[in-house]
Amino acid sequence: MFDFSDKVVFIPGGTGALGSAIVNEFVTSDATVIATYLRDPDGNIKSKTNKAVELIKVNVTNEEEISAAISTLKQKYGRIDIMVNVVGGYLGGKSVTEITENEWTGMMNLNLMSAFLLTKHAIPAIKASQAGGKIVHISSITGLNANGLDSAYAASKAGLIRLVESASHEVKKDKINVNCILPSIIDTEANRKAMPNEDYNKWVKPSDLANIILFLCSGYGNAITGAAIPTRGFS
Repeated sequence: MFDFSDKVVFIPGGTGALGSAIVNEFVTSDATVIATYLRDPDGNIKSKTNKAVELIKVNVTNEEEISAAISTLKQKYGRIDIMVNVVGGYLGGKSVTEITENEWTGMMNLNLMSAFLLTKHAIPAIKASQAGGKIVHISSITGLNANGLDSAYAASKAGLIRLVESASHEVKKDKINVNCILPSIIDTEANRKAMPNEDYNKWVKPSDLANIILFLCSGYGNAITGAAIPTRGFS
């Protein structure tokens, strides 16, 4: 359906359940794909991610590492056309009075600081082609409506929506689209283990999210920028 044969696609966090689904869809669409990882305790990242992808180890909360990685990619490929940021984590089950300062800071660093730093350094690499490009972040439906006992996570994801909105205005003149998607619960192995009594059929599938992201990154998505797109599954 999509043809990304002439595109260099950078996917931070591309080795998890959602990330690997996105990676595989881009590879199937003939893109040149580079994904980041931080830890591989089982030595099996390659088994989760399409063998055609290039993997680089980057701490995406560290500006020096991000800058160095993107600079290396720009030297190797001449530019980045697309960045899909899948980095993120969840903290829930604690009230505002129970969350520690370290837990709050950790959520902000993982979900928001990483997105800021990646966007900051990806934009010049995308501009290098002078042909425009696409940036997509993964926020959360919780960024629109918190449920309680999730304030650090909700605040970080709400901040990401505003980052996308602001950045989209700043780079519109460069024909760079910046958007985010807002999943509800994603049907992953980890979520099934965490919530064994839920109806998995109501959850949004990684493959469905991947197809939405590829649409946004294709020519079909040229008219969409600054958007926060809810993806709720059937719940």
